[in-house]
Order: sequence, then structure tokens, then C-alpha cells
Amino acid sequence: MEIDGDADEGRRKIDWAREHTPILARIRERYTEEKPLDGVVIGMAMHVEAKTAVLAELLAEGGAEVGITGCNPLSTHDDVSAALDAVDGVHSYARHGVDRDGYYEALDAVIEHEPDVTVDDGGDLIFRIHEEYPELLDGIAGGCEETTTGVHRLRAMDDDDALRYPVFAVNDTPMKRQFDNVHGTGESSLSSIAMTTNLLFAGKTVVVGGYGHCGRGVAKKADGLGADVTVAEVDPRRALEAHMEGYDVAPMNEAVEDADFIITTTGNRDVVTREAFESMNDGVVLANAGHFDVEINLEQLSEYAVAERDVRDGIREYETPDGRRVNVLAEGRLVNLATPVSLGHPAEVMDQSFGVQALCVERVLDADLAEGVHEVPDGIDRRVAEIKLDALGVEIDELTDEQRDYISSWQHGT
Repeated sequence: MEIDGDADEGRRKIDWAREHTPILARIRERYTEEKPLDGVVIGMAMHVEAKTAVLAELLAEGGAEVGITGCNPLSTHDDVSAALDAVDGVHSYARHGVDRDGYYEALDAVIEHEPDVTVDDGGDLIFRIHEEYPELLDGIAGGCEETTTGVHRLRAMDDDDALRYPVFAVNDTPMKRQFDNVHGTGESSLSSIAMTTNLLFAGKTVVVGGYGHCGRGVAKKADGLGADVTVAEVDPRRALEAHMEGYDVAPMNEAVEDADFIITTTGNRDVVTREAFESMNDGVVLANAGHFDVEINLEQLSEYAVAERDVRDGIREYETPDGRRVNVLAEGRLVNLATPVSLGHPAEVMDQSFGVQALCVERVLDADLAEGVHEVPDGIDRRVAEIKLDALGVEIDELTDEQRDYISSWQHGT
């Protein structure tokens, strides 16, 4: 499969990311020497851009054969994919802007390598194997899932006894969720929106759909830029948390009446629908920072609109019957990865998540795990944090023996 991209430019992007991923650099030292993945075939379906390429190269440097494709039709950087395909041991099938058939053809190309381990972002590779290639399931040692939506899907699959091999829920471990989801999603989403629209956040009203870790990050960063933030939630505890952290809280269909920006972060469908479109401000900007392109119901918006046009790269304007303009970014896909200027999460954040991914690939090969979803071992998560602190030159205290005894015993009292 030929990739139309400048491999030299992609190489420069990957090299820059490598310079800012000290956790992966530390793991690379050991992988290069020990080759712990020698002979292992790894299938990956992730956002193919510079940071992901650093992870794929690392796995290959550890001895693995890697087949990789995208997990979103608009998030692939073709130059990075071309550069990655030129790396010994890596086969990249990711191309930007493919249609549905092209997307699944690329997944099939990865699966044809008959992976021993899968590394997923959203679960499509895992589900494709289960649905179309069940004969390969017995040969797969396990997998890793990167994102909230994928973990939700896998847990539902596990509940139905349909998941046929063990998968680490990388998304749910602290070194991923507390940094990647909060700071990565928050900063990269707002940066992408600002670059795509060339509009200001300060003094504007930003409505955030969902107050999980991603929503918390978007709200925090928008507030820091001087925006007034309103949170729409369905969980009473998260809504109360948002309220007590100083944000307005309102149902989505009410919140949109004052919104300048609406950013969804739920991973669920139909967060913004026809009723909301009917009461939005003229010129409102809609963006999805969740996962799949179902959070903003674009079918309903298109049916409601009397005209549509592309007003700027990555921005589709819908004109309503009463003349208002509703602007949707990146076709409702992940705004931090699917706009023409998007770069995804900062390298320092993905360094942590991908450090966990690399060590979990090793663990799933060595451990005798049952089918189903598994938490990332705490030792892996802590080790990644220790490497990061060391790289930053940050020192911390250690518990004394007496303190360890105290907190581990039930016998100490007043």
C-alpha cells in the first residue's frame, strides 16, 4: 500500500518527538540491549502521528515486527506514516482521509500479520479480529487499550463473555488518566480549536459536555484562558464536583443558549442534538474532544440546516432556517487530532501513556492472564512515574520502615 507522504519531513517530526519523550528513551536503552520482544508480532491501530511513531519504533527496536494503521480517518499524518513504513520491522498502512472501506482494508492488512499482541485506541482492531478473524484469537497473548471509549466497549464485551483474550485497560491507570486525559486533552483540544478558528477564548462562554477526566481538563484549561465555563453532565456526582469547582452547571439544551464554544468530551452519542441546534447562538463553534464522530448529531444538523459550506479549512458552517450559523470543526471527529492543523497531545504527556503501553506489552507476553479486561499493574504505573520524575530532576521523600508498618497495620490506634 503506497503512502503519499514526505518521509523526510515525517522523520523530522518523529525525531523531534523522540527528543521530548524521556520515559521512552529510558525504556529504549533496555530494549535495544535485551530485545525482550524478539520474534513477537504486534498489531497496532492508533493515531499515526509523531508520538505514536516513537512508540512503534521502540517496539521494533525491542525486536518486534510491527504492523500499524490509524484509528481515525482524519488523524493520520501521511508524512509520519511514510517515515514509519521505512523503519526496519515496521509496516504502516495508515493514510489520511480514507473512506470506510479503506479504513477497514488497512485494519485487515495489519491483522494479516497475525499479531501476538494488539495495541488499540478505540477498540476497532480488537473487534475486527473477533468478528472477522476468530481463527486468530487462540494465538493472541493479549492486548492494550489506550482510550476511554475503547475501554468502555471492551468492558461491555467482557460483561457479555465475548472478549476472548486479556487486555490491559491502559486508559484507566493513573499515569494515563490523570495526565493524558486531563492535561493532554485539555491543552491539545483548545490549541487545535484556536489554531483552526483563529478565535479568542478569553471573555467567551465555553460549554463542556461531560465532566470526566477529559471534560475536567478542557474546563480547567478554558477557565485558565479567561473563558466562562458551563458544564453539562448526566452523573449527579460529577455535576456536583463541577459546581463546587466553580463552574456553572446546566442541561446541554439550556447551556447552549449562551455558548460561544461547545466542546463534547463524553465518548457517548447524541450529546448535542436537534433541540440544542434550535437554540444556539449565531456563530457558535462545535467541537468533539471525546472519541467517535457521534457526539454531535451531524445528521440532524444537516437535516435542520438550509445550507452548508466550508468556511475555512476544517470548519463546516451550517445555516439554520432563521439565518444563524453553526460551525462544526473536523467533521465532528476528534478536534485535537482531526483538524488540518492538529498535532494531538503534547509529547511529554504521550511519553507517559506510551511508556505504560510499552511495559504492558511486555507484561501481557510474560503473564498468564485470563480472558477479559485487566487493570495495569501498579508497579508498572509507579515505575513510569519514577522515570518521569528522574528525567525532570524532581526528588521526593520515601516512607520510613516505621511509617510503612504504621499504614499497613490495623493494630495502631490512639
